[in-house]
Amino acid sequence: MEVRAFAEQILFSELIDQKLEPVVGDFTDLHPGESQRIIEPARTPELKFAERKKAPAMPKPGAFAEPAKRALAHHILANHELQALEVMAYVALLFPDAPTEFRIGLARIMQDEQRHTRMHIERAAHLGLEFGAYPVNCYIWKKAQLIESVLDYLATLPLVFEGRNLDHSLEFATYFANAGDERSAALMRVVHRDEIQHVAFGIEWLRKLQPPGADEWTTFCEHLKWPLRPGKARGDVFQFEARQQAGLSDEFIEKIRTEG
Repeated sequence: MEVRAFAEQILFSELIDQKLEPVVGDFTDLHPGESQRIIEPARTPELKFAERKKAPAMPKPGAFAEPAKRALAHHILANHELQALEVMAYVALLFPDAPTEFRIGLARIMQDEQRHTRMHIERAAHLGLEFGAYPVNCYIWKKAQLIESVLDYLATLPLVFEGRNLDHSLEFATYFANAGDERSAALMRVVHRDEIQHVAFGIEWLRKLQPPGADEWTTFCEHLKWPLRPGKARGDVFQFEARQQAGLSDEFIEKIRTEG
């Protein structure tokens, strides 16, 4: 399947089943097309982005003992994964001149995001909550609207949002496990393992695309759009080893751990 056709399927299909339809076979990038900027992805009415602060907040860890609160957590996480998927599709349309290897690698990661979204939707449904029953926010999507280059994207999504999820995924695995919900905990561990590869993709391409002789930390910081900053790339329980597995240098990791 062509990368552009895959991106268009995700961005312009309203139905969630169409957005998440698996791709059979390999990706090609023979016809990347013209650059196209999308203001908002197509979604069914119940999944349209809500006004600011209309979407429910993530339940506190102590509330995970209640199945309804765990279902809500999966609902919110499904929307996070769906936004990540849509942002990646947006980048594929916005930067048709990016290296083919990057674009095909991006499409493969989009398949992971489809799978993560499906897993959260299915788990929420098992706990009694249909996806779209609550309003959903647009935080990740709105931050992507500030992206002006592939390096901006790499700093923003793989190295901040997915970097932060190296911590959050295991934090949520603990919350679910403490509530006796091992299936949900196992889901979060799967996400964690995938995020290591996604962060690895981000740092690999930042190194390839940064100016010759540039420092990767400086490049990372220069391509973050406020209020995103290095401190946003970490959670509460810092996973140093996971970042090493993703290929980040110890110096880069230490700066993520300590910078504001």
